[in-house]
Amino acid sequence: MARLYADEMFPLKVSELLRTMGHDVLTVQEAGNANLGIPDDEVLAFATSDNRTVITLNRQDFIKLHRSSPEHLGIIVCTNDTDRSRMATRINEAINQEESLTGKLIRVVRPTS
Repeated sequence: MARLYADEMFPLKVSELLRTMGHDVLTVQEAGNANLGIPDDEVLAFATSDNRTVITLNRQDFIKLHRSSPEHLGIIVCTNDTDRSRMATRINEAINQEESLTGKLIRVVRPTS
């Protein structure tokens, strides 16, 4: 089980599915941080302070952030997949392959056709 912090653009349905898989998912909306224009580094700082791994579709910015600030509790960057169940399953599998997410950048990509 992972403690995750889903950023503002992350699909709510995938967060819900990850919960059914046993993960503790807090969304930006549930944390009261939606629609505030919070910078990515502050999103990561919030997640870290709450002992959570960020999960996001914002790959480019969070990959840069990982490179410049590698001391965090993990970042999972995903490509969007309209098959939400498949997306949640792939994220779950990626998490389960890791002993710890601390300091790691995990990439979960949509399968090619």
